[in-house]
Amino acid sequence: MIYLDYAATTPASKEALDAFQKLSTDVYGNSSSLHDAGGKAENILRCCRQRMAELLSGEEEGVYFTSGGTEANFLAIHSILNGLPAGKKRFLMTEMEHQSIHILKRHLEMLGFDVDLMKPNASGIITTDILERHLRPDTGLVSIQHANSETGVIQPLAKLSAYLHMRDVLLHSDCVQTFAKIPVRIDELGADALSVSSHKVYGPKGVGAVYIRPGVNWKPVYPGTLHENGFKSGTVNVPGIGAFITAAESTINRMDAAHLKFQELRAGFLEGVKDRKLPVSLAVPDSANSHVLPHIIGCFFHSFEGQYTMLECNRRGICISTGSACSAGYHEPSNTMKALLIPRELALQFVRISFGCDTTSEHVDRLLDVLEDMMNEKGDHRIDRRIKTYGS
Repeated sequence: MIYLDYAATTPASKEALDAFQKLSTDVYGNSSSLHDAGGKAENILRCCRQRMAELLSGEEEGVYFTSGGTEANFLAIHSILNGLPAGKKRFLMTEMEHQSIHILKRHLEMLGFDVDLMKPNASGIITTDILERHLRPDTGLVSIQHANSETGVIQPLAKLSAYLHMRDVLLHSDCVQTFAKIPVRIDELGADALSVSSHKVYGPKGVGAVYIRPGVNWKPVYPGTLHENGFKSGTVNVPGIGAFITAAESTINRMDAAHLKFQELRAGFLEGVKDRKLPVSLAVPDSANSHVLPHIIGCFFHSFEGQYTMLECNRRGICISTGSACSAGYHEPSNTMKALLIPRELALQFVRISFGCDTTSEHVDRLLDVLEDMMNEKGDHRIDRRIKTYGS
């Protein structure tokens, strides 16, 4: 099997698994307990919190561990909104945000919060002009993902955060796709809060973290919560957190080399598409690789529905996806495709290819072979026929 869906999840590294096993065996106490076993777990947790702060170039008291990226987004945004003063409760988010934030949007609206959406420009970028059109005096918090999970487009957070801070508006960013892939430094990005996840960086699933800049007022979603300084309920997963930190450190240490490798693999794929005359186009054309995560290729394989392309690749031993894994199975264009105003038929041809630590140029060549074979065999598998077959 050739795995090319690293943007959905990554395999846990040996170092992370070793750390998890050792901590599960040696540090099994509840970090809230007052006995020695609990104190030992609390010491490990404190070290992990300090190390995460260092990885983010932040402060230890701003780190809160969660059960993953979805909970991180939910708690970060909801807690900050709870802490905003009356008259600054309006929440603004992009249409391209992860499904977890769209679900939170509906929840917040049920609670009476005013939530608005904003579209990016044609390149998938949020600009200060777009912010200016959507900000109101009662806007207190904006959420803008650092990079899109389907197109890989990176947002200019430093510029956007500076613009928002001049208008007394806080910024949260979902950094799940960028953490340990490109530099994520709270001091450089200027975000007031961000979310990260373990399983995107070769750590275990079920672990994430939120950073909230000390000084930003927040109130817990669940009153009376005792864990994580009142931020989250439930016994803290110390072994999982330790494995997360181990994986993050290792991934960050090889980040620069991986970035160069992914650029080469991306160039090889796009060159192969051109040489073989495959009907493939990028969802957002590359204008400058520095503004796109090179390991994510969001593209249209024309004449083929994305779900069919994914299933055919799977049948031939290659794992790709049709977009965000958290919304897979829904036969509708994704929020990102809708935000980019991609016509429905074209949006349904979207597939995402994403590279990781074990991806080789041979894997890319094999993918190109499969796509070429599909074109040569297309026959009755064109999109107008398949929509009826796979559309339910």
